[in-house]
Amino acid sequence: MSVELNHTIVHARDNRESAEFFTDLLGLEITGEWGPFVAVALSNGVTLDFATVPAEHLTPQHYAFLVSEAEFDAAYEKITARGIEHWADPHQKRPGEINRNDGGKGVYFLDPSQHAMELITVPYGGRPNP
Repeated sequence: MSVELNHTIVHARDNRESAEFFTDLLGLEITGEWGPFVAVALSNGVTLDFATVPAEHLTPQHYAFLVSEAEFDAAYEKITARGIEHWADPHQKRPGEINRNDGGKGVYFLDPSQHAMELITVPYGGRPNP
């Protein structure tokens, strides 16, 4: 059997708020709820299980998502329409821009729990998005 990532727990100030922010931005749906988790399934079968944790246990992480050009454009339209602060780079030196790294598009922004989110249309190194 090959090794695959099945799920990861994403700590949040408010699990529902973070899950809804994510699903709304990317046109996804909440796919399950149990215990402290609000789950969102990605197209490759991995789930993000959002869990509310106390603020002192919340450590911002980085999550990068490979999306199609159409998905990127739809999400970026929502980012700009809602006035969500965003950058072309992870160091936040190019505000209000996207990047064109590896022949695709990319953008960085923060979710409600201050996790650094990244959308890219081409993986690092320039391999095409299947």
